[in-house]
Amino acid sequence: MEQIIETHGAEETFALGKKIGKSARPGQVYALNGDLGAGKTVFTQGVAAGLGITEPVNSPTFTILQIYENGRLPFYHFDVYRIGDVEEMEEIGYEDCFYGEGVCLVEWAGLIEEILPENCIRIEIAKNLSSGFDYRTIKIEQNRTEVGI
Repeated sequence: MEQIIETHGAEETFALGKKIGKSARPGQVYALNGDLGAGKTVFTQGVAAGLGITEPVNSPTFTILQIYENGRLPFYHFDVYRIGDVEEMEEIGYEDCFYGEGVCLVEWAGLIEEILPENCIRIEIAKNLSSGFDYRTIKIEQNRTEVGI
């Protein structure tokens, strides 16, 4: 199932993320892709807010994984932009996160495609400057029938 949503500013992108976070279930993995500056971190901050996380959420580019445990579910935020090899994911214990009771969101997920769970929800954020500086299309797809938004 595929869904395409248009947003016209960071507030709308955040709100969509928040809606998804509110409906997220234990064990859910979100595979997030988009160019630099597309809005991945804003979207992720929305997901965290939807999970009830109140601490600041930033992109964990230099640590690969940031864990937030003060929401209704643990939130595992991966940013694999700087990962050199999928084996680095094994070193940080990704399986405990992907197959645990929390919610995972992986920025730059295309770089670790071979280890993503089959039932992950794939989200792609794209800019289209001809439609405006803040315009985004957000494509959400998954194998199951419900998308959770």
